[in-house]
Amino acid sequence: MSKPLIPAQRRERIQEYLVTHKIVRMDDLVALLDTSEATVRRDLEWLEREGVVERTHGGAILSQRLTLEPEYLQRAQKHPEEKRLIGELAASLIEDNDVVFINSGTTTTQVIRHIRADAGITVFSNNVYAALEMGEAGFKHHLLGGEFQPHSNSVAGRFASDNLRQVYADKAILGVDGVSLLHGCTVPSNAEAEVIKQMIERTQGKIFIVADSSKWGVVSNFQVATIDEIDKLITDEEFDPLAFETLTARSVEGLVASASPSKT
Repeated sequence: MSKPLIPAQRRERIQEYLVTHKIVRMDDLVALLDTSEATVRRDLEWLEREGVVERTHGGAILSQRLTLEPEYLQRAQKHPEEKRLIGELAASLIEDNDVVFINSGTTTTQVIRHIRADAGITVFSNNVYAALEMGEAGFKHHLLGGEFQPHSNSVAGRFASDNLRQVYADKAILGVDGVSLLHGCTVPSNAEAEVIKQMIERTQGKIFIVADSSKWGVVSNFQVATIDEIDKLITDEEFDPLAFETLTARSVEGLVASASPSKT
């Protein structure tokens, strides 16, 4: 019979597992450590206090930090097909005559690319890249004023805020750099965070977050919304089912973007 692991050894094994898998179920940890569920729960509580993990509904995820804002083109090269499918699905949820807020980002650019041209839709956005790309989009696309942000190809600041104060939207479709149960939706730029928060405040209907599966468990510097403030998360097929269970328990609907879109 093997000797029971001491707490430090158990916690080290949990961290090693999460570095590889990013997410784990309670049952898997019980089997991995050959111990009780109560012991695993205490270990996860300790690791959560240390900022290493976040406990979820029936397990845990690795807590990851994003402190710097990546360049737009650098982000665009990551998970391009997933972002395209997410954008297509999110755009399909916009209804005729909707007024929609859409912020900057590579995934939200895909949303704007897929908006129907014949539905009387009006978009207010700080996404400079999408505005330059669209040309004659076939729908009304208002680019907010503000100071140009070269890292994100967007505008932000006082003029953007002044523009947003004059509008109410039916929906907001927002891209973020991290989604976390504890820390909510976060971005690395304070300027972008202020735009997103104001878009949420001025939205009368649903708040949609578009984020590929790599954003789950990531925490950046500036919170824009808690998990309880969002209505739907639109993501890709690699998003872990356990994470969806956790979000459902918090009244967030998860939508999976694929070649044949289906709701979780």
